[in-house]
Amino acid sequence: MVRILGIDPGLRFTGWGIIDARDNRLTYVASGVLSTNSDDFVPQRLCVLASGLEKLIGLYQPEEVAVEETYVNRNGSATLKLGYARGVALLVPAQKYINVNEYGAKTVKRAVVGTGAATKDQVSVMIQRLLPGAKIPRADAADALAIAICHAHHRISQIRVNKGTIMA
Repeated sequence: MVRILGIDPGLRFTGWGIIDARDNRLTYVASGVLSTNSDDFVPQRLCVLASGLEKLIGLYQPEEVAVEETYVNRNGSATLKLGYARGVALLVPAQKYINVNEYGAKTVKRAVVGTGAATKDQVSVMIQRLLPGAKIPRADAADALAIAICHAHHRISQIRVNKGTIMA
C-alpha cells in the first residue's frame, strides 16, 4: 500500500487530497483546500501554503506526491502567480525527500474520466464514484484527488511494466 498526496496548486486556493492505493484499489483518506488572503503580499501567501503543506505531510505521512503541471493562459500575471504556488507544492515534499510526480490537466482528466476534455463537474462525479464517501469542499479538492488517482494509475502501470507483466 502507498499513501499519495495530490496537490492542485493555486495562490488563492490550493486543493489537496490524500488516498491510499493498494494495487488497483483506492481508498479515500482526506481532502481539503489551503486558502490564502488575496490582500496579503505574495511572499506571505506562499508561506501560508508552505506551512499548510508541511502540516499535511506531517499529519498524513504520504509516501508519494503528485502535482498538477502549470497550464499557460492569456493572463501572464496569473500564470506567474500559479507558478509560485506550484513551486511551493514541488519544494515542500521534495525537502522531506518524498517522491514528487507531475501530471498535466488533460492526463489527469483522461485517467479519471476517460477524456482529456472532461469538465470540472464530470471530474467531481467520477471522484465520488471512485472514492465513495469522499468529502469535497471545493472543486480544487476534487481536482487534487483526481491528481492522486492519476498518479496511482500511472504508478501501478509502471510497476507492471518494470516486472515484465505487461509490455511497454
